Amino acid sequence: MTCRVREKKMELSITTDYLTDKLSPEPCLKHIADTGFTHIHWGHHWGSDFIYSKSEIGQIKRWLNGFGLKMVDLHASHGIEKNWVSLHDYERVAGVKLVKNRISMAARLGADVINLHIPKKEPESETGKKLFQVQLRRSLDELEPFAKKHNVRIALENLVGQKTDIHQKLFSEYEPGFLGLCFDSGHANVDESGFELLNANKDRLLSLHLNDNDGVDSLYHDLLFSGTTDWPLVAAAIAESSYSKCASMEVMMNRKKFKMEEEFLKKVFETGSIFSEMLSQTRNYISGSA
Repeated sequence: MTCRVREKKMELSITTDYLTDKLSPEPCLKHIADTGFTHIHWGHHWGSDFIYSKSEIGQIKRWLNGFGLKMVDLHASHGIEKNWVSLHDYERVAGVKLVKNRISMAARLGADVINLHIPKKEPESETGKKLFQVQLRRSLDELEPFAKKHNVRIALENLVGQKTDIHQKLFSEYEPGFLGLCFDSGHANVDESGFELLNANKDRLLSLHLNDNDGVDSLYHDLLFSGTTDWPLVAAAIAESSYSKCASMEVMMNRKKFKMEEEFLKKVFETGSIFSEMLSQTRNYISGSA
């Protein structure tokens, strides 16, 4: 599944959890569609141990179809007690099951990519650090055949304060048909190693979390062009990458700036459209000069 910019209608994606990642997503999906968005990034329960049942996934599919929305990708959960890289194997196995739940969910809902965090907090002891690396690869080895069976790839996200050499090593060990990169522009604006990771792995870019901030605090995922992110630089990097889908924004509604949900969504669509046009022009320029 791809989402490209058509001549008649701008294709844009927004995360479903711009208000909350819990409760029924139906109202948010309706408001997203009413604003003009064509795609969604599934963000609900991205940081919990919640397991989606077949009936819940089926209902989400009916909502998406009813509102005319498509899923560009899905934010899987790294788990809390069901942690896919836990040093305790019973927790790790449960975490792998949690990720598999999101893989099968994505496939059923028409998406071909899930986003996943590598937990930032590694053990302090040398023994623990070595076991962490073993558990990480053990889980990926178990997930790889399942993901390929469902035609879903895993995109590892750049996080603030996390050494990106762990991503680099994994990209050298696992093929692009299974493992790639999710680029979060807000995280990269605070921690420039995210840009370095993107520039070194443009052929691995599978997913976008576009948002902005002041370059200091990545807690709030603000609207594009509201902070200090160098958007022409971001557009150029994406245009030179293997990413061919539409602009996808992972933004949160800041109630200090917006009182009405409708006003917020319209502004997200407006700023997203500006960046989408910037990305399109950059792609055309690169294509024409090649």
